[in-house]
Amino acid sequence: MIHLRGYVNKQNFRYWAEENPCLLHQSPLNSQKVTVWCGLSSFGILGPYSFEDNNGHAVTVSVERCAAMLNEFLLPELRRRHNDIRLVWFQQDGTTSHMARISMQTVREMFPGRVISRYGDVAWPPRSPDLSPCDYFLWGYLKYNFYENRPHTID
Repeated sequence: MIHLRGYVNKQNFRYWAEENPCLLHQSPLNSQKVTVWCGLSSFGILGPYSFEDNNGHAVTVSVERCAAMLNEFLLPELRRRHNDIRLVWFQQDGTTSHMARISMQTVREMFPGRVISRYGDVAWPPRSPDLSPCDYFLWGYLKYNFYENRPHTID
């Protein structure tokens, strides 16, 4: 997740005065954020794909949203970029929405025998930088470029 503003703990926020000013410091429970999916292939970066509702507001990744992204975004994008997607392997981490039965069924149908995942055809190597470039390169690179521009709105 990419937060629009850095997280700041204001638990120790205090105001000293002779009289009680009855100040109320309001802040949202969570900062604005965008949940993004990206993939890497020999043809470059796939995405980014932002998880949003019909009004364009960021939403969390549910099992249904994950399966919809795979069918409505990833599959058409792979068909557009690759001549034969039967040669494409799919790798994902062990996030709950990725491991749900619906998500795994969708991935197995799209990539039969070619799934690198916690419950896939090949076990996912969680701490292997050479086999997990999204964790060890892509997310840091994207966040660096995002925060370098210092955005003021979620748009």
